[in-house]
Amino acid sequence: MFQQVPMVEIDGMKLVQSRAILNYIASKYDLYGKDMKERVLIDMYTEGMADLNEMFILLPLSPPDEKDAKIALLKDRTVNRYLPVFENALKSHGQDYLVGNRLSKADIHLLEVLLYIEELDPSLLATFPLLKALKTRISNLTNVKKFLQPGSQRKPPIDQKTLEEARKAFKF
Repeated sequence: MFQQVPMVEIDGMKLVQSRAILNYIASKYDLYGKDMKERVLIDMYTEGMADLNEMFILLPLSPPDEKDAKIALLKDRTVNRYLPVFENALKSHGQDYLVGNRLSKADIHLLEVLLYIEELDPSLLATFPLLKALKTRISNLTNVKKFLQPGSQRKPPIDQKTLEEARKAFKF
């Protein structure tokens, strides 16, 4: 549609735009809440995760002289703004998942963010036992566990060679 990726062919349709694709798949496989109230909670959590995820995505593109400050800000926001929200959500209802006590797309997104955090600095998760338990629980789901195995399709954060090529191409 917009001559870009991602594009997913599913159910006889060509879907584009990441969030539209994810929402369709989440709805199709019952990962998007049982009603509008659950869906809006899932959306709020997911959008918060997207904000934090964006900080991770942009980090490798930071000029070298700004990188330490960006990492410090990322760590601060992680432990003081974002992770407490998710930890408190789990604590407030005493259930295994963020919304409705069943797996949702918010939990899957949260796993991705927790893996990025762990790659940056595992100690950032130290004071969030419910999030560590959620990470373990979701990571041990059969298909997720298979996806996380070495050699799977999971892509690590941008590598140094790609970063240098991007800096040259965009002259920063």
